[in-house]
Amino acid sequence: MSFYVVVPARYASSRLPGKPLADLAGRPMVARVAERCAKSGATRVLVATDDERVRDAVGDQCEVVMTRADHPSGTDRLQEVAEQLGLADDDIVVNVQGDEPLIPPAVIDQVAENLAAHPECRMATLCEPIERGIDLFNPNICKVVFDCDGRALYFSRAPIPWHRDAFSQQPNPHDIDMDPGYWWRHIGIYAYRVGFLHQFVSWEPASMEMHESLEQLRALANGVAIHVAPAREPVPGGVDTDMDLQRMRRHLRAEAERG
Repeated sequence: MSFYVVVPARYASSRLPGKPLADLAGRPMVARVAERCAKSGATRVLVATDDERVRDAVGDQCEVVMTRADHPSGTDRLQEVAEQLGLADDDIVVNVQGDEPLIPPAVIDQVAENLAAHPECRMATLCEPIERGIDLFNPNICKVVFDCDGRALYFSRAPIPWHRDAFSQQPNPHDIDMDPGYWWRHIGIYAYRVGFLHQFVSWEPASMEMHESLEQLRALANGVAIHVAPAREPVPGGVDTDMDLQRMRRHLRAEAERG
């Protein structure tokens, strides 16, 4: 199956400025992400950035597309890449976020395959079980609810679905009985059909999107079906904060010491 991988890499991250260039065991984060993507089955892997420092950090590891600096989201940056490359409306593009240096190549293939297998959907994404109450109530961890056919019903930073009886009083997250397969963490990897990308960037942000600060809600607000499936391999968390960055550095250091 033919598909493209695009890694949006914005230098001016609000929480971690210069995040794509953050040093991870001697290599910039964006280079590690690109390396993972290159091991997938993608036809082409491209890094999309508006900053020459990011372009230089990638070097000849993969293609780099220079994009405008005024994009409000990574999805808008993807759309510009698809436009620059002249991709067909039916082509599939996978968005791998530039802060996922441990993303398994198998899940990149999986999300593209899932979209190709479900023509009624115009986006596809992945999820994994939430196993700790502290994660369920963490607003930095996006939750997803989906129907019996794997179509997303809603994404939220809140703990959904809400367990009325168990949460009737202020619960202690550490004491919650985590029923297997009841709560799901959304994994921020997406596959899109190019024609949908062109539509998406023309829509105004939805009210619920702005309240939750989750742009995939714009698709749901406009009646777009999003396919959701459990990832076939565990996906380590990405790098959103300085604490995440330190955790990633410890992980890679320990990995290097094990050989």
